[in-house]
Amino acid sequence: MSDPGTPGISVVICAYTEDRWADVLAAVASVRAQSRPALETLLVVDHNQALLDRLAKEYKDPPDGAVVRVLANAGPRGLSAGRNTGIAASRGDVVAFLDDDAVAERDWLKHFAEGYADPRVMAVGGRTEPVWASGRRPGWFPEEFDWVVGCSYRGLPRGRARVRNVLGGNASFRREAFDAAGGFATGIGRDGNKRPLGGEETELCIRLSRARPDAVLLIDDRAVIHHRVPAARERFRYFRTRTYAEGLSKALVARSVGADKGLESERRYTTRVLPAGVVRGLRDALLARPGGAGRAGAIVAGVLTAAGGYLVGSVRARRGGVTFSVVDVGEGGGRD
Repeated sequence: MSDPGTPGISVVICAYTEDRWADVLAAVASVRAQSRPALETLLVVDHNQALLDRLAKEYKDPPDGAVVRVLANAGPRGLSAGRNTGIAASRGDVVAFLDDDAVAERDWLKHFAEGYADPRVMAVGGRTEPVWASGRRPGWFPEEFDWVVGCSYRGLPRGRARVRNVLGGNASFRREAFDAAGGFATGIGRDGNKRPLGGEETELCIRLSRARPDAVLLIDDRAVIHHRVPAARERFRYFRTRTYAEGLSKALVARSVGADKGLESERRYTTRVLPAGVVRGLRDALLARPGGAGRAGAIVAGVLTAAGGYLVGSVRARRGGVTFSVVDVGEGGGRD
C-alpha cells in the first residue's frame, strides 16, 4: 500500500471485442504515458477467449517495465462484472476506470490523485471529450446530450466541484468506497446485449453516499480523456435508442436507491438545462445558424424517448421482470 498522501492508482480497462484492438492498445499506451505513473494497468476481458489470449501475448513483457495485467471477467457477462473483477484484483489505494475506446491526457491521473488529498473524498471523476468519427459534431446533435455517446455534457459543473455521481468511463474511487458500499451492481448497465444500457455508476455513487454520509464525490474537469465516437453513434437512430435505454436504466436505479436520490440530478437537468438548450436552438434557427432547429428538436425527442423508457422500465421493475445484484469486492483480492 502507498503513503496516504500519494495514493497508488490502479487503472482498470474493460475490453470485450477484437474490433477495438487498436483502441485498446491506445488506451493502455495513454496510461503508460502518464505524468504520474499508474501502479498497474488491469485489462479485463469480457468472455472473449481469443481477445484474452491476444492481449496476454501482447503484454507478456512490456518494454518499459510497466505493469500490465490481463484478466478474464470472473463474473457474468457485462461491464459491471468486468469492473468488479478489476477492483478485486487491483492493488492500488485508488482504482481508476478508463473506457477501452478512449485515451487519457498526460496529467489525467495527476489530477485524480490531487483530489484524494482530502481524506473525505471517496471518488473523483473527470471530463470526457468526444472524438467524432466524421471529424466534427453533427449539426443536429445537442451538447446537452453528449452523455448519449459516453461524454461529458452541457450542464455539468465546471472546474472541481462536488457531485452526486461520477461518470463511469472516466472515474476513480478510493478503495474504501468499495469496502463500504460493495461493487458495481450487475443487471443495471451493459451486459453484452445490443441495448446500450447504463447507470451503474450512478447507482453505486448513491449507495456509497448512503453507506458513508460524510463521503465527498468530486468532478475535476482538468482530468480529461478523449472518447472515440464511431459513425454509427452519430446517427439519430442511435440517439433515440440510447435515450430510451437510459430511461430503462434510470428506472432500475430508482428501484435500487429510491426515486428521490435516483432522479435528483435528472430533475434539475430536465427543468433547467434542457429548456435552456431548446431556447438556444430555436434562437439559432431564427438567426439562420445551421443546426439550431435540429438541436431543439433532438432535445425534445430525447426527453420524450427517455421518459418512455423510464415508464416501461418502471412497469417491468414492479412486475419483477428485472433483477440485479451487488457483489462484495472490497477486500481487494489482488493486494499484497
